[in-house]
Order: sequence, then structure tokens, then C-alpha cells
Amino acid sequence: MPVLKAEEKTFSTHVPVLIIGAGACGTIAALAANERGVEVLILERDAKPSGNTSLSGGQIPAGGTRLQRAAGLMDDSPELLYQDLLSKAHGECDHVMARHIAYESGKTVEWLVDRYQLPISPILDFQYPGHSRPHMHASPTRFGAELHTVLLAAVEREAIPIATSALVTDLFADAAGRIHGVRVKRPDGAVEEIGCDALILACNGYGGSKEMLSKYIPEAVDLFYEGHAGNQGDAIRWGEALGASIKDMGSFQGHGAVATPASVHLSWPTVTEGGFHVNCHGNRFSNENAGYSEQALKVHRQPGNFAWAIWDERCEGPASKQHSHQQANEGGAVKRYDSIEAMARVIGCDTAVLQQTFSDVAVCATGTKTDEFGRDFTRKPTLKAPYYMSKIIGALTHTQGGLEIDTQMRVLRTDGTPLPNLFAGGGAARGLSGPADWGYLSGSGLLMATNTGRLAGEAAAALVAKS
Repeated sequence: MPVLKAEEKTFSTHVPVLIIGAGACGTIAALAANERGVEVLILERDAKPSGNTSLSGGQIPAGGTRLQRAAGLMDDSPELLYQDLLSKAHGECDHVMARHIAYESGKTVEWLVDRYQLPISPILDFQYPGHSRPHMHASPTRFGAELHTVLLAAVEREAIPIATSALVTDLFADAAGRIHGVRVKRPDGAVEEIGCDALILACNGYGGSKEMLSKYIPEAVDLFYEGHAGNQGDAIRWGEALGASIKDMGSFQGHGAVATPASVHLSWPTVTEGGFHVNCHGNRFSNENAGYSEQALKVHRQPGNFAWAIWDERCEGPASKQHSHQQANEGGAVKRYDSIEAMARVIGCDTAVLQQTFSDVAVCATGTKTDEFGRDFTRKPTLKAPYYMSKIIGALTHTQGGLEIDTQMRVLRTDGTPLPNLFAGGGAARGLSGPADWGYLSGSGLLMATNTGRLAGEAAAALVAKS
């Protein structure tokens, strides 16, 4: 996957703005550039656009939107979202980018709703860990494929072409790092070369590459990978070949409650509303409510690399609104029990141990005892029969490290200067999670994809208009 010399290279086909990847970032970038009168072409490696967007929960954080105010939430703001991003990442992310994205978030959500009828509304029935306010906006089924379908329909409606089954193998660049075009390989082996004035990398991260995971996140190599197989780190490899800076390569979003064998997420209200996780011995082993990302490795490190999620009817209410949780139920991965003894038999643990776990949580909920893992149980009622339970594993959803970008979404060299006409967004770019799994604020993946997509499309269009 080299970067080839562009000197004296000519292209039979030329498009002002080329975009690699037809997920949320790429489609939104195309819509934004198209609005500014610039011709765009999206190149998509799959026969049918999918990617991590379609696999996600479809929830986009934003602070202080008109939609939130209409729903009665009056005290959210971009500043609160920014502070939450910093707090979750322990301050170890790019503060300038975090602020910029937080302050753009409301504009992006409202633009997508108003201009392209994205079917999202605020989630007010529960709040994710690290969110000081209910920042999330989601579709009715809380399913990324629902949003992706709307975005693809908008692209089609605007007559923006998507070349599918078009795998970009090489970039053409000159000595100054300016991109002149790309080489595309088709499934039948045919090769095409397409010129451009600006290139946007919207082809996600490297979660599907065991080689890159072994290099950058060895502890996550054996996690179940639930992202798109096409996330092979193409953008990062090209960027490095061009002298680009890559940052936070050890960072990733995990998920600590993937129902097995259904291999789909349990919705996180199973935890936030008072549920907890136990291992095969019936013991808790972590602060489950610290975040679903860091919970992945904690679950994976338990005996047998699995654990059990336990919650109740009250938790099941908001959880069941998420599409993946519905799939877990439909697939038989969620079971209902009338007693702790019945659950202990299924887990294979000593009933007394599991009963003690429930008793310890109940005492912590009264505030008379501090949880040994630092979780605050006082804000939610204790679990009551009937109980729900599912066997769970930890998963890698997508990587968070990537190409360093500035507030115009330009890819930066290692010396901090921007490459002339290369932009990046979504999972191809450095995220807002800092250096590790614990820095991921719920929804940050789509927060980056939607906002960097819009901003990259606007910036690329502006650059082309000047030339």
C-alpha cells in the first residue's frame, strides 16, 4: 500500500474532491462539500456500504441542541460536553480538538436533522457513564444502520456518486506531499486511476488488522472484534508514508457486555440502572459503571475470558429500546430468573457467594459501606426479582488512535505543518479518548465521525474553490 510518485502522472478521470469510505464520516463529508457546489466522488471498498456506522448503536453526543431544549433539557451545553470529554480522557487528549468538536456538535446534529431529515432525538431515559448531562441523540431503534441508511439515501438524492467495490490501493503524491490522485482495484482485478484536487480519508481505523493491533494494542489482540473487517489501517499506513503524525495509537473503544453466543451488545442501562457483572465464581471484579469501553478488558481477564451480566425489570425497560439488546433477547442470550439460587445454578457458582454479592451491593446502595471497586450504588434502587442474566465477553469495537488533524481536518506532518490537500476524519483520525481504552466517552465514535465529516467536507470544498 505505497504512496506513488505523482510527477508527470496524468489521470483520465478527475474529480475535485475524492472521499475514501462511505460510512457516516464519508457520506456526511460528501453532503457538506456538495452543498458548496463542489463535485464529489465517494470510493467504497464494499459492494454495499456498511462499516462501523451500520454496526454501531447510532447514538451521537451533542451539547445544548434545540432538540434537547424542545424535550425539556435546558441545562446542557457544548462546554459541558467538552469538560466531559476531558474528564473521561483524564485530560490526555487534544484539548483544542475536543473543544472544537464539542462546540460544533450541536450545529452538526441540527444540520443533519433539518437538511437531511436524520431521524434522531435526545435520549433522556438514562445517562451514560461520564456524561454529566444526557448528551446522546439517537434514532428510534438506537441502531447505526438506521442512520446510515438515511445518510446513503441523502447522498443518492443529491446525485453524489458512490463507486462501490472500489478498493483504493495506492495514493499518488508529489515531493511536497500534495495528493494528485488514487489507484483503485476492482474485484475482477481491473485497475483505475482517478485524479483529485483534495482527498478525504474516511476509511476508519485498524481494528481489523491483527498485525497493527499486535504492534499498538497487544492486550486487545485476543478480544472479540465486532467492528468491520475492512478496517485495516489503510489511512494510517498512507499517512505515515507521507510523513504524517499519528497519535494515541494504544487507544480503542471496547465493549464490556457483548452477549454470547449471540455476539451483540447488551444495552448499557443493564449497568447504569443498577445492574452489575460477576465472574464464574459469582464475584464482582470491577466498577462496571466506569464505562463500557474499559470494561471489555476487565471481563476478558476473568477466568475463561467471560463473565455474567445481571440486571432486573427496571433496567430492562430502557435497555430494550436499543436494537442490539433486542437482538440479544431474540437470540436467546438473555434469560429471566426468579431467584438468586436459579442464577447461581446456571453460572455454576456457590449460591452463598452470589447471595453475598447481592448483599454487598445492597449495603453499598444504602451508603453505609463503600464499594471496594469505587462504584456509587446509592443513586439507583437495588435489583429485585425477576432478574435478567446473560453470559458476556469483552469486545474491541474500533480503534481510537490515528492521523493527527487540526481544526480544519487537515492531516498534520510530524513537525505540525499540514499536508497540502489531505484531510481525515472519523476513525482514520486521532480520536478524543487519550492514550487508552479508559478515555472513551460513550458516543465519541459517532461524535467524531459526524463532526469531522462535516468539517472535512467544508474545508476540502473551500480549498478546491480557491484553486
